[in-house]
Amino acid sequence: MKLGLEVFLDREYKRFTGKSIGLVTNMTGVNQKLTPTIDLFYEHPGISLKALYGPEHGIRGDAKEGEEVQSSFDPYTNLPVYSLYGKTRKPTKEMLESIDVIVFDLQDIGSRYYTYIYTMAYVMEACAEQGKQFVVLDRPNPISGERLEGNLVEEDVRSFVGLLPIPNRHGMTVGELAQLFKYKFGYDCELTVVPMEGWKRSMYFDDTPLFWVPPSPNTTNIDMNILYAGTCLIEGTNLSEGRGTTRPFEWIGAPYVDGNSLSKAFNDRGVEGVIARPVSFKPTYQKYKDVICSGIQLHVVNRNTLNSWKTGLLLLETIAEMYPTDFSFIKNEQKKYFFDLLAGTKGLRDRVWGGTTEVYIENCLALIEGFQKEKKIYDLYN
Repeated sequence: MKLGLEVFLDREYKRFTGKSIGLVTNMTGVNQKLTPTIDLFYEHPGISLKALYGPEHGIRGDAKEGEEVQSSFDPYTNLPVYSLYGKTRKPTKEMLESIDVIVFDLQDIGSRYYTYIYTMAYVMEACAEQGKQFVVLDRPNPISGERLEGNLVEEDVRSFVGLLPIPNRHGMTVGELAQLFKYKFGYDCELTVVPMEGWKRSMYFDDTPLFWVPPSPNTTNIDMNILYAGTCLIEGTNLSEGRGTTRPFEWIGAPYVDGNSLSKAFNDRGVEGVIARPVSFKPTYQKYKDVICSGIQLHVVNRNTLNSWKTGLLLLETIAEMYPTDFSFIKNEQKKYFFDLLAGTKGLRDRVWGGTTEVYIENCLALIEGFQKEKKIYDLYN
């Protein structure tokens, strides 16, 4: 297997010799021997690397979720590092004025909430406006390219956790998404995608020879990535989604929850592919910092039958029914329900309270089937 990075360094770089290169990357930009893309580009005699650009969490991944990142200089290369998660999320004219080509090398996690793919969209938009070339070095979708789950983001709730109408679990690589963004959504830059060699759509990350480098502090393992398409929705509630623990997005709870009762109630629903067990945990930051929470850990039993989005919704529905006076949806600084932004619709909160999420899930199947057919023209792998 070869990553897009390795294919680029083998031969594709020759197409850009003599051009000034900007690199959008972070600690996930590595080859199979874990050598950073930054180093490989900087030391390559045929690549003229002039600037670096960092997404959410910063170029070294040491910033927490939502934390503004400042522009700086890279200590190894002494190159400028422009933050795309600070004062702007779209490269300015000044950031790109000395650059001919922007190269994107970031590991996505396969769910639409993850902001790296929207950083890519904004960079594509800037490249289109400023006449720059844009190159994507493709990497695996860690939760495979076959399964899709969820709904499509509605216009009035678009945000940086759901900028475009794609499913919660989108089943695409960043290279495929770049083509979708260009040809369907109008991010019409001069685009080159460098595909991987040897990756198949059926492969999960642990089917590859690659080492998992967490793209952010809470992306811990393959089960977390699989569950995230559903359990990320919990961020929009007064439940802890396990941030500040060793099992974020696998542990869910709150001080008002009884884990034993919740695990029994959830397991009695017979949700396919997953089982819950009671846990107790104390987050070290974020919701309920230093407070003991009771709740459950979700264990993936069969990732080929599990629908993570359905799992998250049914879990929320169960908790809302069990704790109607304690459970609530929370608002962000703009006084909007954060759950609506994650859910991509304003209609799901009432369904959670009313116990009718399964009806909504069924209603979304046609949307997902339509997206599945539409995206096939952008698929790069079998």
